[in-house]
Amino acid sequence: MTQTRFHQMADGRRIAFRHADGAGPTLVFLPGYMSDMAGGKAAAVFDWARAQGRACLLFDYSGCGTSQGDFADGSLSRWRDEALALIDAHCPGAVVLIGSSMGGWLMLLVALAVPERVAALVGIAAAPDFTEWGTTPEQKAELEAGWTVLEDNPYGPDPTPTHPLFWTDGQAQQLLGGEIVLDCPVRLLHGQRDWDVPWQLSLTLAALLRSADVQVTLVKDGDHRLSRPADIALLLRTLAALD
Repeated sequence: MTQTRFHQMADGRRIAFRHADGAGPTLVFLPGYMSDMAGGKAAAVFDWARAQGRACLLFDYSGCGTSQGDFADGSLSRWRDEALALIDAHCPGAVVLIGSSMGGWLMLLVALAVPERVAALVGIAAAPDFTEWGTTPEQKAELEAGWTVLEDNPYGPDPTPTHPLFWTDGQAQQLLGGEIVLDCPVRLLHGQRDWDVPWQLSLTLAALLRSADVQVTLVKDGDHRLSRPADIALLLRTLAALD
């Protein structure tokens, strides 16, 4: 069954998801900030999984896509708990977590919560701790005062908001201050023309992960999204090589 369904959280909010049955580990895609499961990379992973007979799970964070909720109420903790609930309900056995941008931060938080369930991690321009390094002192002061910060959005007509709740929670979820205690295989893909998340961050992340099985692939002409046909082909080859 691959059409959109809804998972009800304990507080009643409904999370939209798509699930394909198949062999495991289940591929679980975690979208970026203000993105959803209709994005090109998520759709490509889902279609590839179905063609390969692999189990796959896509979902929209609350306040995003077709899930219920207000985006202003979103936080890493809230979205991590949604991911964990969906994995628990719909993914028997091990999972491969695939995180794009902010989803790469969530990927790490989910893996740290259930390391025994995680077969591998694949980050695409993974952006842990971006509430710290991606926020100016002036913006931090506004957020600390309870104001929403609006920034130009290169991917759409509306500005990108950072709400105080998301920022405060992100500051409490930082991971780059020491060893990240994960031992599964990790693959990190990053474009060197990424103006949103510095590609050097993937090298930093690789050094901090405890796992010895970590590989970083840099795409010299790749941008932040890594959503060109060649980029998606690289992602799918990366997934196939983890079998």
